[in-house]
Amino acid sequence: MLDATLKTQLAAYLEKLQQPIALIASLDDSDAARELDALLDALLDEIAALSPKISRSNGDAARKPSFEIRRIGSDVAVAFAGIPLGHEFTSLVLALLHVGGHPMKIDAALAAQVRALEGDYQFETYMSLHCQSCPDTVQALNMMSVLNPRIRHIAIDGALFEAEVAAKHILSVPTVYMNGVEFDAGRMSIEQVLSKLDAGAAARAAEALNDRAPYDVLIVGGGPAGAAAAIYAARKGIRTGLLAERFGGQVQDTMAIENFPSVEYTEGPKLAASLEAHVRSYGVEVITSQRAKTLHAAGSDGLASITLESGATLRSKTVILAPGARWRQTGVPGEADYRTKGVTYCPHCDGPLFKGKQVAVIGGGNSGIEAAIDLAGVVEHVTVLEFDSKLRADDVLQRKLHSLPNTAVHLNAQTTEMLGDGSKLTGLRFTDRSSGEARDLAVGGVFVQIGLLPNTEWLQGAVALSPRGEIIIDDRGHTNVAGVFAAGDATTEAYKQIVVAMGAGSTAALSAFDHLIRVSAPTEAKAA
Repeated sequence: MLDATLKTQLAAYLEKLQQPIALIASLDDSDAARELDALLDALLDEIAALSPKISRSNGDAARKPSFEIRRIGSDVAVAFAGIPLGHEFTSLVLALLHVGGHPMKIDAALAAQVRALEGDYQFETYMSLHCQSCPDTVQALNMMSVLNPRIRHIAIDGALFEAEVAAKHILSVPTVYMNGVEFDAGRMSIEQVLSKLDAGAAARAAEALNDRAPYDVLIVGGGPAGAAAAIYAARKGIRTGLLAERFGGQVQDTMAIENFPSVEYTEGPKLAASLEAHVRSYGVEVITSQRAKTLHAAGSDGLASITLESGATLRSKTVILAPGARWRQTGVPGEADYRTKGVTYCPHCDGPLFKGKQVAVIGGGNSGIEAAIDLAGVVEHVTVLEFDSKLRADDVLQRKLHSLPNTAVHLNAQTTEMLGDGSKLTGLRFTDRSSGEARDLAVGGVFVQIGLLPNTEWLQGAVALSPRGEIIIDDRGHTNVAGVFAAGDATTEAYKQIVVAMGAGSTAALSAFDHLIRVSAPTEAKAA
């Protein structure tokens, strides 16, 4: 199962185990599941052989094939239904370490909040091994279950438990159930889970943030631009804070990165993790799971302020805006109703859930055609709907698409409605702009790929925005407000690329530092 290099790396990690753990497998033993059982059995045997602190045994859990990682002599345990390789291999390694007593990287106050939760919680996360968003959710709930044994969690590979997925109409991953009822869908952090379980969590967090001293520079956004700005600011020795709903931004949803200079290939979550580690290594105060609501320019005290949706207010001498962008939605009737129930925005995450189905991709740019090509290898048929009279994707992508036998393209197609039966999507309606004819397309999934929308609604009236809602900046990252700078995909920078955003974030940080020097300089030289 594991190659020699991976075994060596895993053995080194497992040396950090502080307490003995047991791997308890529940296997199907049926003819249909024999091959899968053998693979899981082999994987667990290989892991157990790498450390004297790991033992192997068999159990009889209801969901098979599955296995539990249990701290011997305690109630601390996490479980996986399936074989957690691919993007979930890191979740497996962390689960082994944390159940085995190795300290987890979590704020002490946050850990105490998890331990203090009252009640019993049984979480089930339906995930895909191809999903880059799923590991964050799986790892968050695994850590919570280690911190508080009254919390139970099992990560379920939806591709192996198709009957469960179909019965629950799960068409997006990760989807989390708690005590048998759907809890939430999408990437989740521990802070986000706690906010739903602990009614007073948000108020306590806001109170703690209000007490923070003013920053020299406060960065809004944790993507490449925000991370680069934080690194450059912190290296100047100034007090730096970074506010983000989640670290990494859109990079977390990027499958393959092959144009980052000096790195031939990497994946979004890996790059995001490296950026976060680099930022934290400089002592930057990172504030996650909080959303900015209002920006107020500096007053007579020389401090700008940002009010958060939680009610807290952060103050700073300068601000760097790097809020990034999000997937643009069609805005047609039915889209919101069937989001995660057939309407999705991530072909890499959710594509495997549509195996054998007919799907549509809205958008004929590079992202849309790349999505259609990827999906064609999984689903029965892909139909691309493009509003324009021609596809806008690169020629090489168009040639690849047209070479595939299970794809079709409709040009001049204006999507007007998402259709469904109340519980899941069943199709969409579009108008042929050439003939005016309205047509219905029966599909089980719609993948919306029509570009990005800047996250700047909260900045209306605070800084100058372009007609597209982008923050207007000059070549040094200045906005029209003194002491406020901006960088990244939410700005008027023409090229929305990772490396460009990093450069822009660095520029904005240097400009903010220059601003701090100038405003703090004496108004006139002292007499000799």
